[in-house]
Amino acid sequence: MTAGEGDAAASWEPVTAGRSGARVWRGTDRYRKHGDPAGIAAEAHRVTWLAGRRVPCPRVVGHRPRELVTTAVPGRPAVELTTAAARDRAVDSLADLLRTLHDLPVRDCPFDMSLAVTVPAAEAAVTAGTVDLADLDDVRRGWSADRLRAELHRTRPASEDLVVCHNDLTLTNVLVADDGTVTGVVDVARLGVADRHSDLALVTRDLAGEWHPYHAARFLTRYGPSRTDQAKIDFFQLLDEFF
Repeated sequence: MTAGEGDAAASWEPVTAGRSGARVWRGTDRYRKHGDPAGIAAEAHRVTWLAGRRVPCPRVVGHRPRELVTTAVPGRPAVELTTAAARDRAVDSLADLLRTLHDLPVRDCPFDMSLAVTVPAAEAAVTAGTVDLADLDDVRRGWSADRLRAELHRTRPASEDLVVCHNDLTLTNVLVADDGTVTGVVDVARLGVADRHSDLALVTRDLAGEWHPYHAARFLTRYGPSRTDQAKIDFFQLLDEFF
């Protein structure tokens, strides 16, 4: 496809289809995403809010009901790193960046992703039959949607440690320089106020699964072990199964 308004000289290369079903193209210095209007609007609002708040991310170039065009964050997905030194640097750099994100004032963030929002959304996914039971984590492989829902309610935390979270913090959504230094985060459509373990759960699962459990342990040590609760990490990994 060719670029639209403001991008007449650019050509666009298909990148991927995300879990949301959105289609993404890469241009010379920007990205274009097509998808559901509600999801596109949610991401546009969040990118606009996060820009300039000490957490490197794209900036909105254009926004239409089904289309979002943003600047490109330099670097490549962290998941592509292969050397031990670069992976160690990425772990440390990401832990530092995540503390910066989590230290943003909650009162300033207008996006609610607390359990009051996400648990009903999980229930709705079960009712709609959209839970991907073929893509569950190994520890829950073969579970039914009803069993997932029952376990979600059984293990729901009694309280939340609310901070500003990315809420989809995988190694694909973290970009890095060649030496592993984090250059920014992308795909912020789920950004909002949530328990900090929403981020810790997903990034440690990815670090352990894509690289090695050592990297997950190193990340939590760098982030601050006194801030972490393994039961909450387990819960938020379960919650992610619904989306």
